[in-house]
Amino acid sequence: MTERPGGYALNAPQEAPPLHRPGARGRGARSNVSGRHETLAREVFDDGWTEADGTPPRLATTVLRDASKSIVSTNRSPDISFDQSINPYRGCEHGCVYCYARPSHAYWGYSPGLDFESVIFAKPNGAALLEAFFNKTGYQPKPIMIGANTDAWQPLERERQHTREILKVCARYRHPISVISKSALIRRDIDILGPMAADGLVKAAISVTTLDRRLARDLEPRAAAPHRRLETITALKQAGIPVTVMMAPIIPALTDHEIEPLLAAAAEAGADNAAYVLLRLPLEIRDLFREWLADKRPASAGRVMSLVRQMRGGKDYDSDWATRGRGTGPYAQLIASRFRQAIKRSGLDAPRTALTTSLFERPLGSAEQPGLF
Repeated sequence: MTERPGGYALNAPQEAPPLHRPGARGRGARSNVSGRHETLAREVFDDGWTEADGTPPRLATTVLRDASKSIVSTNRSPDISFDQSINPYRGCEHGCVYCYARPSHAYWGYSPGLDFESVIFAKPNGAALLEAFFNKTGYQPKPIMIGANTDAWQPLERERQHTREILKVCARYRHPISVISKSALIRRDIDILGPMAADGLVKAAISVTTLDRRLARDLEPRAAAPHRRLETITALKQAGIPVTVMMAPIIPALTDHEIEPLLAAAAEAGADNAAYVLLRLPLEIRDLFREWLADKRPASAGRVMSLVRQMRGGKDYDSDWATRGRGTGPYAQLIASRFRQAIKRSGLDAPRTALTTSLFERPLGSAEQPGLF
């Protein structure tokens, strides 16, 4: 097991974590607790490796090669609008403390906490794998979501460009894609996405959790600032790309008061429509989020968790497909009603774009379409 500043104690009793952890500067999670599949538990203790002023040290990002032999994932969840997706990276440097993808890191033997945002698996051969996927005999094209689990334009992408290479393959094969991000870096790839959108092959979603820059910095420490995301909506729209603003997640007693102003700002930026997801706290995310609340928003912690339980049948989380994204009960119904009304007032009720699959073609020189010479 790797030792890191802050220390790990092996074989610690698996009790509920304390309400405050030191975390690491520039990161979202406050701890690095073991995943649920580990036989040994790790627990943070203070071994003296802190800065002179008592702040924790910075935690560098480690990049590992993802040796997966496939690039396209499938799902059968009835509450998700796509069944094919591509994630060029596992783990995400954005460090959003609420991220529903965090528990997936436990499958690889890493913590859903700080490991999730500092140990990143990258897929350098993703473009080649995708091309092989498109060239499979009998493949029938249907839209693929890029960035469904972790952000395809997270900071690491600026250097690695794995997502950009995947986009080039999609453009060459004229394959329909949906993209979702909270990063301004997606604007770099407008030269690819814009022409694809002109042929009905692309639509985008930009996640805007809050307009409060201080709250955004605490919730999503390495993601783009709110005003940069609004600028990104404008840039994508000006390039002819249909844009949905995603208010995800809505956190009761923390961001739900922003529904109306956030949607109004997104509409002014040029968004076509809007959607939301209520805060989800499955598995390890529950304790990570509670730690974050105790550290960053202690005055609101009790109220936030009380409302969460009111919308989850008295529990911190309910995984039922029919309600996990919206919740139940009076407060959840109030959020849904406010969101619908705000969409109408802001004009964010344009029909959702339907992507075309009829333009898909294998270019000359591909495995299924050999060159003439």
